[in-house]
Amino acid sequence: MKKSLVALALFGAFAATAQAQSSVQIYGTIDAGLGKASNATTAVTKRDNNKLGFKGTEDLGNGLKAIFQLEIRYESDTGTLESNGARPLFQGQSRVGLQGDFGTVRLGRGLTAYQEVSTMFEPWSGMPTQAGFQTDLTVAGYTSDPLSPAGNSRNRFSNAVFYNSPVFNGFQFNATVAAKEANTNAAVGATVANTTTNASGNFALAANVAPASNPYSMSGTYNNGQFAAMAAYERNGLQAKLWSVAASFNPVAELKLMASYQHQDDGNFKIINTDTKSWVLGANYDVGPGKIRAGYGQKTPDGVAKTKQASLGYDYNLSKRTYLYADISNKKSASAANYNNTTSVSYIGLGVHHNF
Repeated sequence: MKKSLVALALFGAFAATAQAQSSVQIYGTIDAGLGKASNATTAVTKRDNNKLGFKGTEDLGNGLKAIFQLEIRYESDTGTLESNGARPLFQGQSRVGLQGDFGTVRLGRGLTAYQEVSTMFEPWSGMPTQAGFQTDLTVAGYTSDPLSPAGNSRNRFSNAVFYNSPVFNGFQFNATVAAKEANTNAAVGATVANTTTNASGNFALAANVAPASNPYSMSGTYNNGQFAAMAAYERNGLQAKLWSVAASFNPVAELKLMASYQHQDDGNFKIINTDTKSWVLGANYDVGPGKIRAGYGQKTPDGVAKTKQASLGYDYNLSKRTYLYADISNKKSASAANYNNTTSVSYIGLGVHHNF
């Protein structure tokens, strides 16, 4: 009897030690609301991405850890995978790697070094709502993975190696390098520039073509509490180049002011209108149980009507994990019929967001 009790106690101690050395966490978000844009019907929509994720660590000893993260994206209104199944199962990310004194190294699919840090300087924190700026102005209309199937993500690399350095006195360096692999893109025929609409022409692109050289992305960040800044550069599979500088400042704890400037060079794919510049100014202000979000930005493609966007939003926290939100915005951008003219789209959205 005593031997059995001793064995049971030893087993319990071993199980507790093993549990402390390895852990897996299930997490996610669900976001749903009602949105209405000009000349469109009211629809069930979302402000943020809906996700279900799994991440974990294993202590390997001597300060070394094995890490992994898998993240599914889905639509809350239909229960389907994001973009009607056009995107992979683990659209958010699918990465495994090692973490230690050297920093973090991961392999798989995820946000690029540029895209991952730029959300810190955008007033909607990178959420893909129409009121936000992340999917257009804060990247100057750029896409990280143009050689993927139609409907796939615009801000991730697949088949890539990711590195994040340790933080030294507030500074951190991040880099992502993707393999030269074809990603089942559709064929794109060569077009000439249209002098009536001023639409950009482009060179031909074969189906399932591989990049001529490795796509890569890198960023450097600095954070000392009240002040933060970043500088970033990226080149995609079509040799389009994007660089950005951004900064934020907290004059008081409740107020965050931010600004960013971006420049895209598309000269290796487009025939004309190859450069696009943009800037965004934003602010977050915590007041009572809520947060006010505000931003204004412009995007200026060469030879194309300028894009102007103004947005205002509010979050009301019901708890640490649940909040209600309201967004309103107006965006003027080049008309599809004639790029020299602009069309105006207003948007209003209401919804609820829950983290679990």
